[in-house]
Amino acid sequence: MTTLVVLSVVDIVLLIAGLAIYLFIVGGQLTRVATNLEECAEIVQAIGRNAAPIMQDVQHINRTGGVVAGALPLLYGMAEQIVTSVTPRDEPAVRPPALPASGTRRSRLGEAVGYHPDEQPTPV
Repeated sequence: MTTLVVLSVVDIVLLIAGLAIYLFIVGGQLTRVATNLEECAEIVQAIGRNAAPIMQDVQHINRTGGVVAGALPLLYGMAEQIVTSVTPRDEPAVRPPALPASGTRRSRLGEAVGYHPDEQPTPV
């Protein structure tokens, strides 16, 4: 029975030592995270201080953009009226069927075997 008690005590001591090491590692990581968050908070506060003077200008830009966006439908309607008043009213002419831009396409398979339809036949 003493062997079982000794092994149980050793097991409990190893468990507590493992937990202590784990908590030490996690504590170190949390300390690093806290330091980084503190630095980030200082940077964000600096950005806020630097952005404060330009907030009025940004609000002015947003108001001006709202005015322009409100005028766009009116401008679009005026542009359509200008285009319709300038467009000629002639009836479209009847167009012939479209032809390919490159002309008639011909196969080159005959040339691969020695047949050249554009050349004059040689007398035999």
